[in-house]
Amino acid sequence: MRTVKVEQLSLEAYKPFGTYANLINPTDEKLGAPPVEFFRDQLQLDVRGDVSFSYSCCRVEKRENIIDVLEYHSACGEVVLPLDNDILLQVAPATASENDIPLDKMRVFFVPKGTAITIKPGVWHWGPFTPNDEPANILINLPERTYANDCIVKELKEEDFIKIEL
Repeated sequence: MRTVKVEQLSLEAYKPFGTYANLINPTDEKLGAPPVEFFRDQLQLDVRGDVSFSYSCCRVEKRENIIDVLEYHSACGEVVLPLDNDILLQVAPATASENDIPLDKMRVFFVPKGTAITIKPGVWHWGPFTPNDEPANILINLPERTYANDCIVKELKEEDFIKIEL
């Protein structure tokens, strides 16, 4: 009978088979700083010859429950999966113009850790909030480099800020 010894995972050893990334304790390049950090394109999966999906980590720390920034992606949806803490996800319907944010239709959903949720193209959203004092590591699945080529970000005017009530 053949035997095989268990090996420690390393990029070099696993390279012939694929790749991997530590999504809960990332050390990769990132956008942003605490309380919202986005560790971009940590892992790619080729699904067709011309499209690669990236797996990224968004780490959010406790911050004031005020919606002051929103974004959307025109050409793709997004998958959000909180790994180690529940999150509060803010969403507003898609609009025809980046200058027409339907703040009066903003909704915030409690998403339990381990629950994957999709966001349709055009839907306004941004880095989720934590409902407690613990940080949340969130798996984000988007086509590679969406943050650079299909991400409209709008900072709200102070009079348009929205407070989240728990």
